[in-house]
Amino acid sequence: MAVLKEEEAISLAEFAVKSALKKGADEAEAFAYEGLTTTVAIERGQITKSSRIIDRGLGIRTIVNKAVGFSYNNILTDKASIEETVLKALKSAKASKPDKNWQGFPATKPFHQVKNTFDEAICELSPEDLVKAASIMLEACEKTDKRVFPVEGGVGASYLARAIANSNGVIGFDRGTVIECSLATIAQESGEVTPICFEFNAERLYKINPEWVGVEAARQAASALRARRVETKNMQVILAHFALQQLLYYTLMEAVKADCVQRNQSALQGKLGEKVASEIVTIHDNGLLDGGLRTWKFDGEGVPQQKTTIIERGILQGYIYDNYTAKKEGKESTGNAFRAGYLSTPRIEATNFHFVSGKKSPEELIGEVSEGLLVYSVQGAHSSNPASGEFSVVATPAWKIEKGKIAHAVKGAMLAGNIFEVLKNVLALANNERKIGQLVAPWILVEDVKVIGR
Repeated sequence: MAVLKEEEAISLAEFAVKSALKKGADEAEAFAYEGLTTTVAIERGQITKSSRIIDRGLGIRTIVNKAVGFSYNNILTDKASIEETVLKALKSAKASKPDKNWQGFPATKPFHQVKNTFDEAICELSPEDLVKAASIMLEACEKTDKRVFPVEGGVGASYLARAIANSNGVIGFDRGTVIECSLATIAQESGEVTPICFEFNAERLYKINPEWVGVEAARQAASALRARRVETKNMQVILAHFALQQLLYYTLMEAVKADCVQRNQSALQGKLGEKVASEIVTIHDNGLLDGGLRTWKFDGEGVPQQKTTIIERGILQGYIYDNYTAKKEGKESTGNAFRAGYLSTPRIEATNFHFVSGKKSPEELIGEVSEGLLVYSVQGAHSSNPASGEFSVVATPAWKIEKGKIAHAVKGAMLAGNIFEVLKNVLALANNERKIGQLVAPWILVEDVKVIGR
């Protein structure tokens, strides 16, 4: 299947914009997208299937009297089909109410160069190559501990391309690659079955380590055996990468979105310049992070992505904006308009939410805890309240720490509290930074977290 070339993608987007203006739009924008993804799935310890998904299309926004209309199609190269989509977007705009806050699409700005986001080697991988990687992962898991069973997982490789044009002269094209492997496991012994344990590795360049994923997924599950209950009390907690990502995604990442702030739905509204976290906490939203999973030259509206300081040494410095929310405040977009593809209009999302790491090894962090928990993952974070920061989650898998050492696995423990209190109570940061979805972070040690035993 031929890959959409830069000139062709830009030409199609520009054609859609010109067509919309000719047909009566005051303004127009076209976003072309192509995704080619090959995956190999693991189910119940076996490599079960390989699939290839090809998704390409064009999303068109038109403005008529400050009313926004949107339509899309997935027949990219047919100009008659594009014109039909333009007419649908115009019809949608004419049927919508004018938005008094609409102040136009973004104007053109130079894009920054990004590093380590595209690797030709990923594009050339065959399904057989992915099967080999999946086999390495499974073998590594099985060799590590016979009590461990791989439940599900897989290996996937993607090529992604995006082009944008609007009636203010914005024109852009970018392409990138992603490769990832993951494995979920359980361990069984003497009638006890552990919770699901999970490990994965995702990169923009072809440098994943399926063997490490297999070993880690097995080691985690085996160490989750012989779990005991804990008493209810406030204690120190180390939040590992997944647990931290799950908690922050539904709380802090929501609270710094300009639309949440403007709708009075953020606990951080009106707190710029105030202390909102421990002074060892610094967080940037870095859309230009070298090799970041969400690094692109431009966002879903053609605004250059950038590095935005959110919290510096505990002080709240800024929010993240798309073009619409920025113009409402007379500001510039921070390049945080996100589009997963061509099927929807942009929304505000973090790019690479970078929680700057410390200098301590994970072992040193554990060594500082006299009594506490190491929490790898949590369940129920989606029910957290972004407006208040309140959360109540199940810690699983998790381990009890006693006198600076891992003592045993824990079952039935819950964590409850407020994410903004958690951020103020960060005591130490490890040096084991990882990319987990939008979050780039190390382990963090927090004091005075309410742990509820059951």
